[in-house]
Amino acid sequence: MIEQYVLGLQEVDETQGAIVGGKGAHLGALSRIDGIRVPAGFCVTTDAFRRIMAEAPLIEDQLDRLSRLNPDDREAIRTFSAEIRRTIEGIVLPDDVAAAITRALTELGERAAYAVRSSATAEDLPTASFAGQQDTYLNVMGPAAILSHVSRCWASLFTERAVTYRQRNGIDHRTVHMAVVVQKMVFPQAAGVLFTADPVTSNRKVASVEASFGLGEAVVSGLVNADAYRVRDGEVIDRAIAAKRLAVHALPGGGTEEQAIDPERQGQPALTDAQVVRLVQLGRRIEAHFGHPQDIEWCLVDDDFQIVQSRPITTLFPVPEIGDAENHVYVSVGHQQMMTDPMKPLGLSVWQLTALAPMLHAGGRLFVDVTRHLASPSSRAGLLDALGTYTDPLMRNALETVIDRGDFIPSLPDQVQAWTPAGGPPAPIETDPAIVTDLVESSRASIATLQGDIRTTSGPALFDLLLAAFEEHKRSLSDPRSMQVIMAGMDATRWLNEHLEEWLGERNAADPLTLSAPDNVTSEMGLALLDVADVIRPHPEVVAFLREVEDEGFLDELAKLPGGGEARDAIRAYLDRYGMRCVGEIDITRPRWSERPTTLVPVILDNVRNFEPGASKRRFEQGCQEAERKEQDVLERLRALPDGERKAEETKRMIDRVRTFIGYREYPKYAIVSRYFVYKQALLEEAEHLVRANVLREKEDIFYLTFQELRDVVRTHRADDQLIHRRKEAFRSYQALTPPRVLTSEGEGIAGAYRRDDVPTGALVGLPVSRGIVEGRARVILDLAEADLEPGDILVTAYTDPSWSPLFVAVEGLVTEVGGLMTHGAVVAREYGLPAVVGVEHATRRIRDGQRIRVHGTDGYVEILS
Repeated sequence: MIEQYVLGLQEVDETQGAIVGGKGAHLGALSRIDGIRVPAGFCVTTDAFRRIMAEAPLIEDQLDRLSRLNPDDREAIRTFSAEIRRTIEGIVLPDDVAAAITRALTELGERAAYAVRSSATAEDLPTASFAGQQDTYLNVMGPAAILSHVSRCWASLFTERAVTYRQRNGIDHRTVHMAVVVQKMVFPQAAGVLFTADPVTSNRKVASVEASFGLGEAVVSGLVNADAYRVRDGEVIDRAIAAKRLAVHALPGGGTEEQAIDPERQGQPALTDAQVVRLVQLGRRIEAHFGHPQDIEWCLVDDDFQIVQSRPITTLFPVPEIGDAENHVYVSVGHQQMMTDPMKPLGLSVWQLTALAPMLHAGGRLFVDVTRHLASPSSRAGLLDALGTYTDPLMRNALETVIDRGDFIPSLPDQVQAWTPAGGPPAPIETDPAIVTDLVESSRASIATLQGDIRTTSGPALFDLLLAAFEEHKRSLSDPRSMQVIMAGMDATRWLNEHLEEWLGERNAADPLTLSAPDNVTSEMGLALLDVADVIRPHPEVVAFLREVEDEGFLDELAKLPGGGEARDAIRAYLDRYGMRCVGEIDITRPRWSERPTTLVPVILDNVRNFEPGASKRRFEQGCQEAERKEQDVLERLRALPDGERKAEETKRMIDRVRTFIGYREYPKYAIVSRYFVYKQALLEEAEHLVRANVLREKEDIFYLTFQELRDVVRTHRADDQLIHRRKEAFRSYQALTPPRVLTSEGEGIAGAYRRDDVPTGALVGLPVSRGIVEGRARVILDLAEADLEPGDILVTAYTDPSWSPLFVAVEGLVTEVGGLMTHGAVVAREYGLPAVVGVEHATRRIRDGQRIRVHGTDGYVEILS
C-alpha cells in the first residue's frame, strides 16, 4: 500500500477519520457543504505518524508501561506521558515526510501564517469528543517552524489529560493515531463557539452562541466572559452582553498575545442579532449534514463567517425515536425503579416485553410517554398525584414546569383514562392476610411451572416458550388483587399520616407503625444475612478466609476449613432464596448474587464484626414491640379527643390494614426478579451453544442483542459481530450520561426542584420518607461490594433498589439521590426505623465520604456538620 503523508482538505470527508483524524475528517466534510467556508489547508496523515513512531524503538515498551498505570495515579501518568512526548519530539522527520509537508506549504503559500492543529483518530467522535485533549498552535510562520509544530502535535497525543481521558473511556493507547491539520490563519474581528443544541438544557430547538473580539482562543480557553445568545426558530430569545476586557490577537512575527480591549468597546456586542441568526442558520446546515447536534468554532472576517471546527456534542442525552413531529413528554422508568444506570440491549428489550406499559428507550434507559395523560385534565391530576405522593416529587415538579409553559402539551378533551399506578382505580379489598398468602403462593407456583417447562426446552422453541412466559409474567403482575393490596397499604399509610398530623399534630406518624411489618421479603432479606453471619462468626479461620476471597468459586474451598461446611451451607441457603437479586436487577444482564457471590462477602463480614449473635430475631421483635407500643399510644391519645372513640376505631382499622398489606409492596419485584433469573439462565445456556458453534466469541455477547435479535441468531446461527461491537461502544458512552427525570421530544431534560423555604441555609433538601433525626459518619458507597461499615454510619448512595437492603441493618440513616415515599428504600427504611431522606440531588458528590452529617428524616433535609 502506498503511504500518503499529506492530503488536501478538499480530498477528505468524514469517512476518513482513520487517515486524517476526527478534526481533519470533519473539516474536509465541512469544506464540501454548500455555503460553508473553511480556511484552506491540508492534513498530515496518520501514515506519517506511524512512520515516525516506527523510528522510535523504545516506544512500544513505553506504551506497555503506560497502559498498565492506574488512571487515578496522576503522578505516574504525568511522568510517563512526558517521557513519551520527549521521545516523539526528539525524532528527526524522515526526508520524504518533511518534503511532502513542505510541498503542500509551497502550494498554499510559504509566507502565510498557519494554524497547526492536532487531529487524533479518537477525536470528535459521536461518543467521545476529546475536546481540548491535544494541542493546537496558532499563527505559526515559516516551514521550519511548521515542521517543528507538527512534531509537537504528534507528541500531544500523550499529554497527561489525553492519556487519562483515554484510560477512563476504555480506549487503548495503541489504537489511537495522530494526524495534523495545517490551515491558513484567519484574523477575525470576532470569534467564538456555537452549540446547535442548548448545552445547559439539551434542548435541540435552542442554539447557543458565545462570542468575543479577536481569536476564538479567548473563548474556548475560558480567558474571557463572552457574549451569550440563545436562538430559537430564527429569533434571538435571550442575550447577555459581557464586559470583554481582553482579546487574543496574532503577532506580526508569529504566535499570539493577550491584549486589553479599549474601555469604550468592552461593553459593545461582538455580533449583531442578525449576524447571530445567520450564524445559527449555518450551524443548522452543518448539523443536518452530520445528523447530530454540533459544537462549532467560528470566526467572523469582514462580515463573513468561516468555520474552523465542528464536532458532535457528546454530553446530550438522546431522545426516544418516535417518528412523528409532535411534542412528547417522557418520564424516566429508572427513577421509578431505583436504577438509573444504563441497561444493555437484552435487558432493555426483556423489560419492555414484560412491562405493563409501553416503554421507549434512549441512552440505555427506559421512558414512558405521558403526553396524553398530561393533556387530559382528569388523568393529569391522577398522574401528578401518584408521582408526587408515591414515586418522586421532583418528577412531579418537572412535569408541572412543562405544563406551566402552556404551549408545549396539546389540550385533549377529558376522555383519557384516569392515571393511577395500575392504569385505573383498584376496587376496595378487605383486610385479610389470606389474600397476601394466596398471592405469594400463586406466584411461587407460576415460577415453579416456568422452571419445569424451561428445563426441557432449547433452541428456537425456547423463545416461543419465553414469549408465552412473558405474557404469563404480565398476567401475574396485572392480577387485580395484587394492585388492590399494594394500593390498600399505600392509601392506609397516607391516611394515617394525614389524619394523625391533623388530630395529634404528629408528622409521619405511620412510620413507627410499620416497624417490622410482616411478609416484607426485602427487609427479611437483610435480616437473613445477619443469620448467615451468626453461623460464620464462631469460626475465625472462615472469617480470615473470607477476608481474602476474590474467586467466585470460593464456596467449594470454604468446606475444607473448620466450620466451613456450615458456613458454605448457610451462604448457599441464602443464595437459594435471594441469589437472583443484585444491584440494578431490572436489567436481566446484570450479574446476580448467585453468579457473583463475592459481592455479599463484605456485607457478611461487616455483620460478623458489628453484631452480636441473634441480632436478626432481636431486631425484628424489637420492631414489633415498638410498633405495638406506638399503636397503643396513638389510640389512647385519640380516645382523649372529642369524638375520640370514632377516631381511634378508624385509626385502628387503618393500622391493621397497613400492617397486613404494606409488606407485600416488595413482593411483586421479588417475583419479577425471580422469573428474570430463570429467563437469564436459559438464555445463557443458549449462548454457550452459540459459543461452542463459533457463532459468538463469548456468551455475554448476547447481552448486546435484543431478545428478537438473539432469537434470530439462534435460528440462523449467524451473528453480526460489528453490530455487537457498536452496541458495546454505545453502552460505554451511555455510562457517562445522567438520565433526566423528565425528557421532552425537543431533548430538554428537566430535573425538577423543591419549593421549600423551611430548611437551614446550606442544608441539602430532599424528601422525608422515614422519620427521626440521626447524626453520624457519611459512608458514600456506590458499589455494594465495596461496603465497609462501622456502627453509627449513615449510608449515602445514588439509589437503593432492593439489593441494597442488606446494608440497611448495619447503618443508622439513609440518604439517596433518587427515591419517593413508597419506593423500595423508603419502605424498608421505615420498617427498620432508619431516618431517611431521598431525592437529594447530587448527594454522592455534595457529601464527601467520612464527613459528619445530620439526617432530618422527618423534615426532609441533610446538614453537613464537618
